[in-house]
Amino acid sequence: MQPLIGLTGRRKPGSQIGGLPGVLNTIEVDVFFGHYTRAVVAAGGLPVLVSADTPVDVVERLDGLVLSGGADVHPGAYGREVTPDLTALEPDRDAFEFELLDAARDAAVPILGICRGFQLLNVRAGGTMNAHVPEHARHDLPIDHLLHDVEFVPGSTLAGLYGERTSVNSLHHQTIAAVGAGVIACGHSDGDVEPAIEAIEFAGEATIGVQWHPEMLSGPDPVHAWLIGRATERALDR
Repeated sequence: MQPLIGLTGRRKPGSQIGGLPGVLNTIEVDVFFGHYTRAVVAAGGLPVLVSADTPVDVVERLDGLVLSGGADVHPGAYGREVTPDLTALEPDRDAFEFELLDAARDAAVPILGICRGFQLLNVRAGGTMNAHVPEHARHDLPIDHLLHDVEFVPGSTLAGLYGERTSVNSLHHQTIAAVGAGVIACGHSDGDVEPAIEAIEFAGEATIGVQWHPEMLSGPDPVHAWLIGRATERALDR
């Protein structure tokens, strides 16, 4: 049985999509990066693209959920002001994904938050973010470049998946300042970057967040195998 894994995306005007005729400049386009869907399929899942028009009760029909990367979470969500360093804020996406996240947690759907999704998990739990940490945003390197290690807390779910540490890429420019309620910081950067929380999980929940992009790295990744494993258990129990 292939579990159904919801994937969030982004909504852009046609004018920001290369190759479209000008007449479509004002049309809305949903954008989903193929790395996410390929990683889900490779791990044994069936990706379901969840657009901003989808009712959030779709989670009742899903077996797992991936909160994908993208623009910064609006700082108003954690009591901060907008600064020039923030990138392409998408408050409508924030609002939709907060509702989707709440519904998924209420339904005990396994959740994997990646990059922005990692940050979204923390902010929704009442945590805060450091607005701009440029040395982590290595957009000048290939997307699969292993910039630094992440060291995991012994006994955490992620330590069970990766062991003591793993090497990761780095495409984000924000880091967690304070963790939210129930958030467990279980992975930290180790190497020539500013120390930062790189992985979180929630006690008693099948919810994990990672700051790096495992879907962009070569080979099957343990965190995707974890998601599909937990999602399969949910599918079999329904």
